[in-house]
Amino acid sequence: IALGVGIGVDYGIYLYSRIEGFLHQGLKFQAAFFEALKTTGTSVAFTGITLALGVATWSFSVLKFQADMGLLLVLLFLWNMLGALLLMPALASMLMFNKHTR
Repeated sequence: IALGVGIGVDYGIYLYSRIEGFLHQGLKFQAAFFEALKTTGTSVAFTGITLALGVATWSFSVLKFQADMGLLLVLLFLWNMLGALLLMPALASMLMFNKHTR
């Protein structure tokens, strides 16, 4: 579980730092979000899918614990990736709305 949470936090930090960088360059939040998705979002998606495919092979193990852990990690990696790409920017826009709209 700690592995999945740690990777999910990293995804969010990568994306947020790119959004913040584009905001400092003078872009509005929506434009900064789309630019961050073009650059870092692609990397986050590629990493999430690659990690999920790598541990998906564990589900074919004869060891029940390893097979179950493989399935759990696949779900965790994909959920974290989707959360970073979809939920984190939505939360950031709500929290930074007043700061960057003036």
